[in-house]
Amino acid sequence: MTPVELSRTVLHAVRCAVDEGQLSVVVPERVVVSEPGAGGCGEYATNVALQLARAAGKPPRTVAEILRPRLIAADGIEDVVVTGPGFLNFRLGQEVDPLQDLVREIRAQGRWYGHGDALAGQVLTLRVPYEVRAEVVADAVVRIVATQGGRATVQHHGGRAAVEHVEHGELVELRPVPAPEDPAPLGPDAARWALLHPAPHDRSRITADHLVQREGNPLFRVRYAHARVRSLGRGAARLGFAAEPGPLHTAGADTAVTPALQAPASQAPALQAAALHTPLSDYPRILTAAATHRAPDRLARHLVTVADAVLPFLTCVLPIGEEKPSAAHRARLALAEAAGTVLAGGLSLLGIDAPEHL
Repeated sequence: MTPVELSRTVLHAVRCAVDEGQLSVVVPERVVVSEPGAGGCGEYATNVALQLARAAGKPPRTVAEILRPRLIAADGIEDVVVTGPGFLNFRLGQEVDPLQDLVREIRAQGRWYGHGDALAGQVLTLRVPYEVRAEVVADAVVRIVATQGGRATVQHHGGRAAVEHVEHGELVELRPVPAPEDPAPLGPDAARWALLHPAPHDRSRITADHLVQREGNPLFRVRYAHARVRSLGRGAARLGFAAEPGPLHTAGADTAVTPALQAPASQAPALQAAALHTPLSDYPRILTAAATHRAPDRLARHLVTVADAVLPFLTCVLPIGEEKPSAAHRARLALAEAAGTVLAGGLSLLGIDAPEHL
């Protein structure tokens, strides 16, 4: 439960007490929760009972005891303790955070994240014409098929070895639309991207746009996102901290619920990170689909999706100004590095370099 969610829960408990006639007060527009003060306990505390006591005509501890049963019954709250003149202190239950679990999984598997056995035992013969795009697509398919436990070999039209090999596996004809011109002047990485990013039935563009370092170039965004992640890791090391999965917000920050239910600045990283969950969790599925359909373009386009999701998040990974490194910064770095792992792994499968510096 986040501070914003806890604030809403407290506000709801006050409203219920008023509706049931146990408190006669005007329901406040905002409820503030913060880190417990001296003598407090748990993860968060609120002084809402003290604020309502005069209007309710009751001692603050009495108001707190009226609210306490409703708060204990709320999902995500393990216990509520009344301390001092009437502070409500919250101990939150251990919730499953799917994003934290995903980051841990990616960190544990590293470059093997997304690999599986969907094609285990399958042997494919990729029959291709003597043409540069077909050769590059086949090379990428061989790598991607291997991630799913299959094995693929490349043979060219007219080769006797291809006919003999098909007797022990499946023959797959790969005939992407030929490249309109020689991509070699683009260099190996941009050339491969130009040939792999479009779907096989689409015409590839062999232009210098693939070399331009600007936002409109998908290859640049993917490689830049990876390089930025690596740069943040080096910056964190200089500041004396390393990545560690955990909550992405600053737990002790004051939080208020406004009429518009706006999230505080401390929650912004968590909201930005939510956009990363689906692209990262979808990566294994995309790899399986790319292998099954012999479509490296699916992987290339997904890497663009990952890069576009992680780039806005990277601005909040390191401490800013006089801010000290916290558990939240370690968690943000862990998420960023997980995205970097996916970007590096995907580029490698396409035969494209993932630079540390760009």
